Amino acid sequence: MSSAAPLQGKTAIITGGSKGIGAATTKHLAALGANVVFTYSSDSATAEALAKKLNSEFPSLPDEQPRALGVKSDSTSMIDLKSLVAKTLETYSHIDILILNAAILPMQDLANATEATFEAAMNTNVKGPLFLTQLVAPHLAPGSHVVFISTSLTIASTVTPNYLIYAATKGAVEQMIRVLSKDLAKRGICVNGVGPGPTGTEMFYKDKSDAVLNAIKQLIPMGRVGTPEEVAEVIGWLSGDGSRWVSGQVIRANGAMA
Repeated sequence: MSSAAPLQGKTAIITGGSKGIGAATTKHLAALGANVVFTYSSDSATAEALAKKLNSEFPSLPDEQPRALGVKSDSTSMIDLKSLVAKTLETYSHIDILILNAAILPMQDLANATEATFEAAMNTNVKGPLFLTQLVAPHLAPGSHVVFISTSLTIASTVTPNYLIYAATKGAVEQMIRVLSKDLAKRGICVNGVGPGPTGTEMFYKDKSDAVLNAIKQLIPMGRVGTPEEVAEVIGWLSGDGSRWVSGQVIRANGAMA
């Protein structure tokens, strides 16, 4: 295996992999040599453009399958999750890396929290990752990696009340990391998470004034928000052999914010 392509021959599933941190991760893992199956919820044009770009930039050998494959999938639907796993195995025959990135970010404090918002967030951010891991786990060989995406807000003292439901779902994710790492360790499978701080995605910048953005930057000792690519590089490390003795951990990629 070439050091320039440490994930050569590996197959990765990346949920929510067409935009933001997910897209940066899809690109990074493809650059590291992996076949990437990424999911998207509705924007087929963006997903198709990403797959086309990666398949052009990182072509397969003539007798191989495409390097990148976009799959429309609802992460709250067991039918869709089963179909995703089946499609990946049909195309590449094996799964080595699972990146659980798809999530929604509701903004409601206690007074404004609704049952519908809570259920939607729990289904997308907790149920989906848990049961996709359950479906993928039987196909993972020793040395495989599962990486959940959490948030630094689970430990940041500066968290604001409107992150109540979101932080609760990510707290559940971090407990799944802790427990699943024990469960899958006996099979030589590493389970970890990345907890990004403020990261410059389209979702992050939406509806934020310059004043709000400057206030957020002042909370980060490095004085800036992170980039999706910087978070993707941490995810990439947790997906390869260099992290084979790391499991049950959440790495905070946040510029020393928390």
